[in-house]
Amino acid sequence: MKVAILSGSVYGTAEEVARHAAGILNAAGFEAWHNPRANLADVQAFAPDAFLAVTSTTGMGELPDNLQPLYSSIRDQLPAAWRGLPGAVIGLGDASYGDTFCAGGEQLRELFGELGVREVLPMLRLDASESVTPEADAEPWLAELVIALRG
Repeated sequence: MKVAILSGSVYGTAEEVARHAAGILNAAGFEAWHNPRANLADVQAFAPDAFLAVTSTTGMGELPDNLQPLYSSIRDQLPAAWRGLPGAVIGLGDASYGDTFCAGGEQLRELFGELGVREVLPMLRLDASESVTPEADAEPWLAELVIALRG
């Protein structure tokens, strides 16, 4: 199964979590693809069977700049080939920001909903005010994702 990992990062933490997730998925026998600078044509050329989105939140709850163009392209085109594919989201944020905590992840969940991507696990919310090792903190959830994708 080919898993496209979409990521948005401001300071590199979400990108590191995405790279770590790719390693775990590859080790589990999946073909994980992660390109933090991907455009829509890149993702479509990979022809994914599943999606994992990993993003931090910036500003007043926006997606990071490196993910905005891809997000907009997907939203504008809503590729029909992705309808029904499994997907999941990891959101990174800081709970001290209140209402905008993991808002970037929520935007990707909404986009997946519009695309018809099936959410196979509830979004993982990684809180920067509680964690210094988000990639390690994501491992139990990623193990569940492997099981869900195999199921």
